[in-house]
Amino acid sequence: MAMKPPLLEAGDTVGIVTLGSPINPSVANARIETLQSMGLHVVLGDSVYGHDGFLAGSNEERARDFMRMIIDDDIDMILPSRGGVGVAGILPYLDYPTIQDNPKVITGYSDITVLLNALYQFSNLVTFQSLMLIDFRFSTPAFNFDQFFKNVSTLEAPRLIENPPGIPLVGQVPGNVTAPIVGGNLTSFIGTLGTPFEIDTRGKILLLEETNEPVNTVYRYLNQLHMAGKFDDCAGIVMGECSGCSMAYGVSYEELIDDFLVPLGKPLITGLSTAHGLFKTTVPIGSQVQLNASEAQLVILEPTVMY
Repeated sequence: MAMKPPLLEAGDTVGIVTLGSPINPSVANARIETLQSMGLHVVLGDSVYGHDGFLAGSNEERARDFMRMIIDDDIDMILPSRGGVGVAGILPYLDYPTIQDNPKVITGYSDITVLLNALYQFSNLVTFQSLMLIDFRFSTPAFNFDQFFKNVSTLEAPRLIENPPGIPLVGQVPGNVTAPIVGGNLTSFIGTLGTPFEIDTRGKILLLEETNEPVNTVYRYLNQLHMAGKFDDCAGIVMGECSGCSMAYGVSYEELIDDFLVPLGKPLITGLSTAHGLFKTTVPIGSQVQLNASEAQLVILEPTVMY
């Protein structure tokens, strides 16, 4: 069973890091003010405002920033400013036993999900596909904050992984399985195949989502995962949105799922509002989840944090 981090409470301290692409300083500063207005203290990593082309610093620099937050006893949560590209580059430079000895709430989506899954695989730590610094603004839907704080600040369990009202989950291949849930951004995982940090789907529920890719490119990535055995190994599949993904050759994202994933015969739920979409339900990576595709229901079976 994966280790849970201590829950986040009012007055706790959030460490901000930029682990992939650079963030506009004015955007970061505005979002930090929102965090502080919520009763949280903020500590900035050295590379938060870093800018080295399309990265916020070298792999080693960004990894050091992350590890400083890990070993700082005053830091309760590590919040990446954004995703972008390049997060996989820090993975060889992290100290996974030290991370395991210093569990903290760590959250994010997009390219950050390669980190979240590596921390589950190598540090046995529950992490959260959820908000990043860029999302802490008052125009963010209340649903997103509600889902985030339910996961990181309460011991409520069992609890649904759910969409906002009026946006149903869809069960496409019936079945009922219970397993740890892993996954996140499809493009990011393709970049780790063939490395020590490729996603381990054996006996797991696999969650995937994508953004701003044409459907033929999504097909290419799904097929690469299939050839790598990731669908053969998994216990069930959850497909999130493909926000901003255009049709290709007259084929939609939904049709691709019907043609490619349904025939695999794995219990399958589609339509989860998470990550790049407007509505972002929180998914606790590494937590035990029941996927009941017959009822189109996802249930977190245990608390995702601890006192």
